[in-house]
Amino acid sequence: MPEGHTIHRAARDHRKVLAGQVLDVSSPQGRFAEGAKRIDGLRCSEVEAYGKHLIYRFDYGLSLHIHLGLFGRLHKRKLPLTEPKGVVRVRLVGSTHVVDINGPNTCEVLDEPQLLALIDRIGPDVLRADADPDQAFRRITKSKAPIGRLIMNQAVMAGIGNIYRTEILWRQAIHPLTPGRALRREDFDRIWEDAVALLEIGVKRNSIITTAHVPPGRGRLKERVNIFGKTVCPKCKGDVERLELENRKVYVCAACQPAASSNVPV
Repeated sequence: MPEGHTIHRAARDHRKVLAGQVLDVSSPQGRFAEGAKRIDGLRCSEVEAYGKHLIYRFDYGLSLHIHLGLFGRLHKRKLPLTEPKGVVRVRLVGSTHVVDINGPNTCEVLDEPQLLALIDRIGPDVLRADADPDQAFRRITKSKAPIGRLIMNQAVMAGIGNIYRTEILWRQAIHPLTPGRALRREDFDRIWEDAVALLEIGVKRNSIITTAHVPPGRGRLKERVNIFGKTVCPKCKGDVERLELENRKVYVCAACQPAASSNVPV
């Protein structure tokens, strides 16, 4: 699933080529034909991201809400139009570019009250200037759940995905099983500030980069990370352990991220 920087990068790029224009909206696949008809021929006033949710705002208080999920993809290309590639749920055509959205988990048109209700369910987004970190801290300190689960909970703190979770907690020397209510304010502030800094790099570079001391990965996204997917800690050269939190892999160095027994649930 794309992490928050990917969605903010898409919002930035799509805003440049679609915002302020009347768009032709269609559903080549056909499954979104009714929704596409509601916003076809309307002006797109803004494109923005809330955590992992992509919002295209249109006139008359209507918005296209996209959540890519695990398999959704975004494709932006210059005109002229070509035949859709793959199963395109919705196609947005402006004056110079086309955006095709393939296989999103969520693709729906919302009116203004529905959009506000959605935004209200999303936690503070570390990449938004209007985010309130105090709100995230209050929710975290009321919970016995481990911090490694809480910062991935998009209703608590939006934008952080699995790789950033591992990297941020390692960089801040915090064990992922530390209960939220045991987290000190200064520790939370370091988590928040590091998340902002790293995801801003991700938006700029279109890749997860948490270290300058390793070469880019071999995958399409050229990620550069410290311990995610690794077996040896780059700092202490000790073993990296792999934990499971809600069926997602979390990597931790027990030496660099010590956890007092009183802080770690059994």
